[in-house]
Amino acid sequence: MTNRHFFDAHFHVIDHRFPLFENDGFLPEEFTVEQYRDRVAALGVVGGAVVSGSFQRFDQGCLLDALSRLGPGFVGVTQIPHDLPDEAIAALAGRGVRAVRFNLRRGGSAALAHLGTLARRVHDVAGMHTELYVDSRDLPDLAGTLASLPAVSIDHLGLSAEGLPHLLALVEHGVRVKATGFGRVGLDVPAAIRAVLKADPTALMVGTDLPSTRAPRHFTDSDIDLVAEAAGEHLDAVLRNNGRAFYRV
Repeated sequence: MTNRHFFDAHFHVIDHRFPLFENDGFLPEEFTVEQYRDRVAALGVVGGAVVSGSFQRFDQGCLLDALSRLGPGFVGVTQIPHDLPDEAIAALAGRGVRAVRFNLRRGGSAALAHLGTLARRVHDVAGMHTELYVDSRDLPDLAGTLASLPAVSIDHLGLSAEGLPHLLALVEHGVRVKATGFGRVGLDVPAAIRAVLKADPTALMVGTDLPSTRAPRHFTDSDIDLVAEAAGEHLDAVLRNNGRAFYRV
C-alpha cells in the first residue's frame, strides 16, 4: 500500500512543549510532527487532520504549532469551550482548524448539553463541522440532534458491532464516518466498511489514529491494506477524496 496518495483523516500530535492534562491517570508519550512524518513516510500521505486529544483539553498551542509545521494539505480538529467567542472561532478557522470535537468517551471537550448549539454556531461562523468520539450504542439518544446538524462525523467506525445499525441510519442522513482506530474497536472492520460504503460511498474516510494512545493494538500499515481490500472500487474516495472534500482541503 506504499506510494498511494493518502489523506490521513485522524491522527494526533503530542508535543511536551505544550500543556498536557492527566486523564484518568493517563498522560501520553510524546509524538511530534517529526515522529509522525517518519512513521508515515511509506504511506504516501499528502495531507490529513490533526485531532486534539482529551489530554489537550482546550489548549490550542500544540495543534496550531503542528499545523504551521505540517504545511499545506493538513488541517485541524480541536476542542473548544461552548462559550468561545465567534471571533476566536473565526481566528482558529483562519489558522486551518476545520472541526470541533466532542469526546464523549474521554472528556476534555465541551459538554454534550452544548452539542446542538455549538455545532450550529461553529458551522455558521466558520463552516466548521462537528466530530464525535462516541460508542455507537449510545447514538439512539443523539440521533435526532445529529441528523439535524449541518455536518457531522463519527470516529473509529462507532467502536461497537451492536451499535452499527444506529451508525448506518445516521449515515443515510448525511453523517460521515472515520475508518480509524481498528485496534480499539469491537466489530468486524471490513464488514463495517462495506456497510458504510453501501449506505453512502461518500461517507467514509480513513486515518491512522497515530500514535494510537491507549489502544489495545496500535496502528499498523496493514490496516491500510485491510481498508483497500474492503473498499474495492471506492478505494480512491476512501483513501483521499472523501476526506479532502469533507475537510475542505
